[in-house]
Amino acid sequence: MAYGFVKQSGGHIRLYSEIGEGTTVRIYLPRSTGVAVDTRPAPPDRLKHGNEAILVVEDDLKVQSTVVELLSGLGYAVLRANNADQALAIVASGVHIDLLFTDVVMPGVLRSPEMARRAVRILPRLKVLFTSGYTQNAIVHGGRLDPGVELLSKPYSREQLASKVRQVLGNSDALAGQSGPGGARPGDAHVSAGDGDGLHILVVDDDVASLDATCELLMLIGMGPHPAASAAQALNTLDRNDFDVLFTDVVMPDMSGTELARRASAIRPELRITFASGRAVPENEALGFEWSALRKPFTIEQLRVALVPADRPQASRRADEG
Repeated sequence: MAYGFVKQSGGHIRLYSEIGEGTTVRIYLPRSTGVAVDTRPAPPDRLKHGNEAILVVEDDLKVQSTVVELLSGLGYAVLRANNADQALAIVASGVHIDLLFTDVVMPGVLRSPEMARRAVRILPRLKVLFTSGYTQNAIVHGGRLDPGVELLSKPYSREQLASKVRQVLGNSDALAGQSGPGGARPGDAHVSAGDGDGLHILVVDDDVASLDATCELLMLIGMGPHPAASAAQALNTLDRNDFDVLFTDVVMPDMSGTELARRASAIRPELRITFASGRAVPENEALGFEWSALRKPFTIEQLRVALVPADRPQASRRADEG
């Protein structure tokens, strides 16, 4: 870290070490001829935060837990991954993500910089922020960052994290209670934890990464998700439990989401149905029950609007309207 700082400042660093004598570190920096800057501390300001969705990628679970807690406390919707492969699976699942916040040095074959490049190809508007306690790694060359790469060096404070995240998301002037351009979209409702009224949701998706990510988002807005990795598992679960909503993918290997919804509606007529898919659900298909649809990728605000009855009148469709 010291070497990287010195090199980025245009200087040199020399180490002298002898057994029994100790080590001397000498740092040489170019002299500044500019006017001295007033270093008096600025008046305290509120921490900058927002409501965008952030995917935290960190293999150290203690560090990961701390970062997730800090970002959640700043108002962000936070997803987590333990390695680069898991992170890429979540990105590819269709869940909406505004910022990828990833450690540089990760275990496994897939390296973080390559994972980030693939993630941006999947989600072109995705912002990326690296973090590392090292400079001798894949994104720092000759003591300098690659062009366009954003890095938050470890260790960092809560204030530094809040400021850097807002800077990368593109709204460095946002203060408490304000959202950045990557967060709320026109027509979206503001969402905070607990807005879900404790609804019990049966979530069905054969993509495990997408299933886990959706369940995390639902928990963030106060709903109780129950995951099912197949239509058969969902029907078995539905026989033994009460749910308010069936939230299902449309394309699945063992049974389509629409067929699952038909059977589920026959078992529990009061069950509300919401489809989630990267493809449009045919509006003229005679399903025989009321339903709503959510296109992937979706934001956490769009997720709540689709699931809370008072907020979803425009999303509903009836079979007789087709």
